[in-house]
Amino acid sequence: MKIHVLTSLIVILLILSACSSTKFVPDGEFLLHKVNIKTDNKDIKQSDVKEYLRQTPNAAIFAGIFGGIKMQLGVYNLAGKDSTKWLNKMWKRMGDEPVIYNSMLTSMSVQQIQKQLENKGYINAIVKRDVNFKGKKAVINYHITANKPYTLRDYAISLKNTALTEIAVDTARSLIRNNMLFDVDILDTERERIANRFRQSGYYNFSKDFLTYSVDSTLNLHKVDIQLELRDYLNGSNDSNDSIGKIIFKRFKINKVFYYINTDLAITPDTSVNGGLDTVQFRNFIHISPKKRILKLDALVQNTFINPTAFYSDRSVERTYSALNVLGPIKYTNINFKQTKDSLLDCFIVITPNKAISFSTELEGTYTDGYWGMAAKMNTMHRNLFNGAETLSLQFRGAFEWQDDVMAQELGVQAGLKFPKFMFPTGGYDFKRNLHANTEFTSAFSYQFRPGEFSTTSVGAGVNYSWNLRQNKHSFQLFDLNYVYFPEITSAFRESFLNPSAPIFNPNSYEDHFIMRLGYAGSKSNASISRPLQNYSMSKYNIETAGNLLSGVNKLLGSELSEDGYYSLFKIRYSQYVKLEYNFTHHQIYDKSNRFVYHAGIGLATPYGNADVIPYEKRFYSGGANSVRGWSESTLGPGEYIRIATKNRDYNQVGDLKLDLNMEYRAKLFWVLEGAFFLDAGNIWTIKEYDTQAKGAFKLDTFMNQIAMAYGFGLRFDFSFFIARVDFGAKLYNPILSRTEKWRVNPNFNDDFAVHLAIGYPF
Repeated sequence: MKIHVLTSLIVILLILSACSSTKFVPDGEFLLHKVNIKTDNKDIKQSDVKEYLRQTPNAAIFAGIFGGIKMQLGVYNLAGKDSTKWLNKMWKRMGDEPVIYNSMLTSMSVQQIQKQLENKGYINAIVKRDVNFKGKKAVINYHITANKPYTLRDYAISLKNTALTEIAVDTARSLIRNNMLFDVDILDTERERIANRFRQSGYYNFSKDFLTYSVDSTLNLHKVDIQLELRDYLNGSNDSNDSIGKIIFKRFKINKVFYYINTDLAITPDTSVNGGLDTVQFRNFIHISPKKRILKLDALVQNTFINPTAFYSDRSVERTYSALNVLGPIKYTNINFKQTKDSLLDCFIVITPNKAISFSTELEGTYTDGYWGMAAKMNTMHRNLFNGAETLSLQFRGAFEWQDDVMAQELGVQAGLKFPKFMFPTGGYDFKRNLHANTEFTSAFSYQFRPGEFSTTSVGAGVNYSWNLRQNKHSFQLFDLNYVYFPEITSAFRESFLNPSAPIFNPNSYEDHFIMRLGYAGSKSNASISRPLQNYSMSKYNIETAGNLLSGVNKLLGSELSEDGYYSLFKIRYSQYVKLEYNFTHHQIYDKSNRFVYHAGIGLATPYGNADVIPYEKRFYSGGANSVRGWSESTLGPGEYIRIATKNRDYNQVGDLKLDLNMEYRAKLFWVLEGAFFLDAGNIWTIKEYDTQAKGAFKLDTFMNQIAMAYGFGLRFDFSFFIARVDFGAKLYNPILSRTEKWRVNPNFNDDFAVHLAIGYPF
């Protein structure tokens, strides 16, 4: 099966690349086949120059690597000449029409590149192009002669306002440095930085356009002297003299904040309050809405960073937009300001409400170890439960599997109640409001019955706080309680624990246990919405610990140890451990259709005190759709542990340390279809030798030889609202095999391949 899939993909690529790429190019015109950029200066990056091209060829996979295969154009060319046939229309919708060479756009590209180089300090740069025609194809070559660039010799600041000058002369934050290139973009960004910081201090009417540079160049030395100053019509203006200066340099504070709910009554800031509207006020926050109130004032105040009596700040406006727009009952907001008294601004926030309740269902079929089953999931969400933007989420799940004459069952329910404010027994109102954190209470219950094996019940509850700071997200789990109870384990199943050679099931996974944990998780990204083709990185990190509070209480109270030397809670031994995880992902973008993605993930968990082993559900596993994809989920490791010869899952294949290293090339193919080629490496290990996991412990002198490797390709279906993918992985290096067989030069198609179906990208 896997051979046929790979062969079919290769055939499709060859057919599409072999199709006549000029099939729909009119006579007398040319297909823009390729664009080359050549420069004599290595500091001028081709990726930066490409942003200013006014015309580029049809997208291609492996672009710039193997010459490129224009699959999207190939799909378009599968269409026939008759445009009335539905099949031809379908091929054209799925593909991309040919890009026809346009000499005017080429000339504009030369001008744009020239201008950009001048902005970067290469004032004497020369940009030329030549176009080569072969058949009905055109190849454009842009030649850049950089010449010697201009650099900054001296930078001076001459501003008549003291507060503005203090911001401009801040060398720690300034982007201007002596001997830097005469980069107009950096100079403009510096103007923006100064203006933004000035506006954060209340100068509402100020903008970067009031700042300008005077430049004095020395031709022979290719040096420039720059002075930052105010526009001519502002020279001489200060905080107190002429009328323009009084406006520009006036510092404003927020007077009142008005909230308006935009409903069918068409309420606007200018609408007069009448019998159909209701007004509620808290301090200088005023809520005007229909008498059937949609949102409580407190929910709005808790998520507003614009504070009465505080100075105006652009940053406060941006944070208010972000905080209000993520509230469930709000569809979008609009914020405006109006000057009232001298140096005072009134803020008007107009809110358009969203639907409060939503439902969704999911159905799936399952096939495991020869048994068929089905699962159903129902989700419901109320985004404004108590009219304070509280979000109630409920999830019900049921799964059934027919095993001969008996039915395996799994039933579960999860509930969450999220409040858009920081809720804690202590602390004043202003302290809690300034944190701008969300509080979520969670609970879960599940029941599982496995015929001939066991039945188990799990109950959990927790409290979590979350907040965002710019592009950083933070989450603090104040506590999370989880109790797992096994009311029945069959004698036959227990005997599998006692297999003298290697038990299939780890007995530690089937003991009653109690977990009380707390943790912190965070993530950050430097992705830019305004520059989607710019490389970016993301990182996620997590730390959690369990059992410390209970252990401290036991020791403080002088609690007695059990017969086996451990503390217990309700006669159940509780877990004590610490667990850390870190994941880093970097996107190297070639163009809108091609990118490389690199990922590294590490994890460490260790038991101590009241525990000898990490709870099974908290340990790491390797293999699967998001790990080393040559192995199925939880079938790799730990270390050189040899999997028991059974088609069932081996519950010993978990560990306390994890390493994942991944590299993936992603390319847009056509329509909603994307392709990927990947190389994965990694494994898991235990922190010490366990009888049930022979050769699974981490050792400095052996772990390098135990890192498994895999390669493969994948297909992804991008439906905008979600991404479905299938990955075909093959083992490249299998650490458990003999020395001569570790490298899978001649892979076995029964043992060395894995297929993964998943939702979303792997990293």
